[in-house]
Amino acid sequence: MDAEADPPARSRTERHKCFACYKQFKKKEHLVEHMKISYHTPHQPKCGVCQKHCKSYESLRNHLTGIILFHVEIVLSVKVYSLSLFSMFSSNYLGPLSRASCSRTFSAQGCDLCLKLYDSPSSLVKHREICPLSAPASLGTKILPFAGSVDEKHTTNDAKAIAFNCVMVGGGTDGSLDLCARVCLVDEDEDIIFHTYVQPQSTVTDYRYEITGLTEEHLRNSKSHKEVQDKILEILYNGESARRLMSESGKARLLVGHDLKHGLDCLRINYPGHLLRDTAKYRPLLKTNLVSHSLKYLTKTYLGYNIQTGEHDPYVDCVSVMRLYKRMRAQDHQVNGIGTPNSDSGFESQKAEELENMTPDELYQLSKSNYKCWCLDSKKAAGPVDF
Repeated sequence: MDAEADPPARSRTERHKCFACYKQFKKKEHLVEHMKISYHTPHQPKCGVCQKHCKSYESLRNHLTGIILFHVEIVLSVKVYSLSLFSMFSSNYLGPLSRASCSRTFSAQGCDLCLKLYDSPSSLVKHREICPLSAPASLGTKILPFAGSVDEKHTTNDAKAIAFNCVMVGGGTDGSLDLCARVCLVDEDEDIIFHTYVQPQSTVTDYRYEITGLTEEHLRNSKSHKEVQDKILEILYNGESARRLMSESGKARLLVGHDLKHGLDCLRINYPGHLLRDTAKYRPLLKTNLVSHSLKYLTKTYLGYNIQTGEHDPYVDCVSVMRLYKRMRAQDHQVNGIGTPNSDSGFESQKAEELENMTPDELYQLSKSNYKCWCLDSKKAAGPVDF
C-alpha cells in the first residue's frame, strides 16, 4: 500500500505524500489512515536538513547516517520463515534510510550526540566543546557515619524536578528477588538531597557485590522502608497535600528516573503518573521498535560518557538521568499544547469525505501527539548545555 519516500521531490505521477514523514500512498484514504495513527507533530525528532519527522531519535540517527542495527532472534524450527520475513522487511519497507544530501550535510555540519546541525565549522567546533559532558564523580560505598542524610535547605527550594535511583540486592532462595538497599535523590543542580541505605524487607541472599559494592555491614544500621518512604514523599510532595497531587498547577515535584515503576514498586511508593519523567518510557528515547534502551546506552549516546562500567553508583545514575531529562526539556519546538497526550484529535470530528479533501498540510495540523513532550515542562532550558 505504501512505500518509504524521500523528502519532497515532485514527479510526473504525483502520489499522496505525508507532510511530516514523506511516506507516499496510492490513495488519499490511505494517507488519512496513516495520519490518524502516526501522531505527527512538531514535537517529534526532526531532520535538520530535509525536515522529515521521525518517531524517535534512534530513527532520526538512522535517517541521518544510513546505519541501522537489527537485533534478530531466530528459533531453529522457524529459521527459514524468520530469514525470509527479514529479507522482505528490509528490501520492501525500509528503502533508503537516508538521502545522500542529508547524510553528507550531517557528516559535515552535525553533532553526533544531539543530532543538531550548525551553519559553520566554527559553530560546530564550539558546540562540540560543550555538548559531550564529563561523568560525575562517584559517591562510592563508604559506610555512612549515620543511617541517612538529607540537606534540608533543598527540601524547600524551587527545584521542580528530582532525580531518583535505587540500588537492588537479591532476596529469595536464588537471589533473584529485587530488594531496595540504597536510595539517592538529586536536584536539578546535581546536589544530593537525600542519600541512605535501606533495610531490606526480606532476608538478603545475594548482595550482588560486583554491581552494588554493598555488604552486610553497609545495611547494619540502615533506615527502615517506612522511614525512607516518608522522607521521599516529603521531598516530592513539597508541602502539597495528597489530595491535590493530581493538579497540574500544584507544588509537587516531578520525579525523574529510568524504569521508575520498578524502583517505586520495590519501595511501595505510589506517585501520580503525570508527575513521572521516565527515560525508559519516553517515546523519543525508545528504540525503533518502541523497546527501552538502557540508561548506560542513553548516557553514552546522548551525553557522551560511560557509566556502570563496574559498580552501579546511584548518584552517577541520578545525575545522568537528570541530564538526559534536562536536554529533552530544553528543546524549543515553538508550539503550545499539542505535545500533550490524549488531546482530542481533529480527525474524529471530521467526516471521511472532508478529510480526503484536505491537503497533507491541513491533515498535519489536525494531528495530535500520543505522548507529553518534556519541552512543555519548561519554556526555557534549565542548565548550561545546548540541546
